Amino acid sequence: MIPVQAFEGRDVAVFGLGRSGLTAARALAAGGARPVLWDDNAAARDKAAAEGFDLADLAAADWTNFAALVLSPGAPLTHPAPHWTVGLAHDAGVEVIGDVELFARAVAAAPVHKRPRVVAITGTNGKSTTTALIGHMLARAGRDTRVGGNIGVGVLGLEPMHGGAVYVLELSSYQLDLTFSLEPDVAIILNITPDHLDRHGDMDGYAAAKRRILRGQGKDDTAVIGVDDDWGQRICTEITAANRRTIWPISARKAMGRGVYVLQGVLYDASDGRAIAMADLTGARSLPGRHNWQNAAAAYAAVRALGLPAREAIDGLMTFPGLAHRMETIGAIDGVRFINDSKATNTDAARQAMSSYPRFHWIAGGRPKSGIDCLSDLFGSVAKAYLIGEAAEDFARTLQPGTPVVSSGTIQAAVRSAFADARAEGGGGIVLFSPACASFDQFSDFEARGEAFRAAVYALASETVPGVQV
Repeated sequence: MIPVQAFEGRDVAVFGLGRSGLTAARALAAGGARPVLWDDNAAARDKAAAEGFDLADLAAADWTNFAALVLSPGAPLTHPAPHWTVGLAHDAGVEVIGDVELFARAVAAAPVHKRPRVVAITGTNGKSTTTALIGHMLARAGRDTRVGGNIGVGVLGLEPMHGGAVYVLELSSYQLDLTFSLEPDVAIILNITPDHLDRHGDMDGYAAAKRRILRGQGKDDTAVIGVDDDWGQRICTEITAANRRTIWPISARKAMGRGVYVLQGVLYDASDGRAIAMADLTGARSLPGRHNWQNAAAAYAAVRALGLPAREAIDGLMTFPGLAHRMETIGAIDGVRFINDSKATNTDAARQAMSSYPRFHWIAGGRPKSGIDCLSDLFGSVAKAYLIGEAAEDFARTLQPGTPVVSSGTIQAAVRSAFADARAEGGGGIVLFSPACASFDQFSDFEARGEAFRAAVYALASETVPGVQV
């Protein structure tokens, strides 16, 4: 845990007692603050009380006593309407911050020789893979590396800092909205495509939240910017013109005079204006497809900016084991491969997975964020679709009559049907679970949904002989 001493001796309101909220409360208490906790969920309050924290209904509290409100990133800051705690904080002149801001203040308060280096990663898609990939590359090279934030361990739950450590942090737009003073040595914006517009109002608001990752950087810092979308190109152009930091543009679509790019699977380093072929990423089994090549380009640029030799950077790329629920190969049964891409909670993420296979049996559905009309150019690759959750009826209307559809209802039923159809075709096949939807109609989160898919495949494998390879 990283103690936060910025509010020593003062009362701090903490709303939202999930992973980040409870960790923030522990870090504040360790730093001498008096955290006062609340959550609308009784079970969450009971868990906090069991740890000995003070609980108080913040709706009835005297806000003039609070030095800050540490707000859960799951609670809306501005849209569709500010959370009720935000209104009370603003009325009392109390600042509203998040756990990443507490981390930033802890770093700033540390003596210079004890400050760690920080790599911060955001983007609509690919940030978890890129975060884990950078962590793997640095750790494999012997660096003291801590990975967390919006992935794995909450940022304040990581090991205490020292000058030789590197913190590799995945940051969501929700977290960035509550962050003001973070100064990452390397800041990465992978891509910006429509997502979470209900929380940011429109694309301008969403892009502004992503750009906040750059705001604390200075001349000695590095920005790695994906330029394969219009928003990324615009940001890269603007910050290059400002000449306030080192810029590494990255692309998985085009050659560039400067930066890092991937063409037909080959990664090129053109950081000094001369393009040098560094690695054939088609041999990296855990980084399939163009979207993963963009992740690899960003990770390579980041670790090189931190001083990692090119040879060690490439070794890290080629040995990356991959992440659960993100284009994860579960295994194969009688030649049929099962791919778990439960992390694909929107259509853009699903596009990345669908584009990686010439033909597949597609399990999709859940709580939709949008329709799937935007994926119509990929429907020709779908041998058959097996639909689950709230989106099933709407997705079926979009897919038919050109694409065969089964309304499976559950993941378990979809896995069995998809396997039977893929095996009947002979010669193997791909069953791709890439939902293009949120999970909350049937599951608590995408991880639980991915584990349900994994369990369904394992159950099927235990019944199927011979040829079990999972």
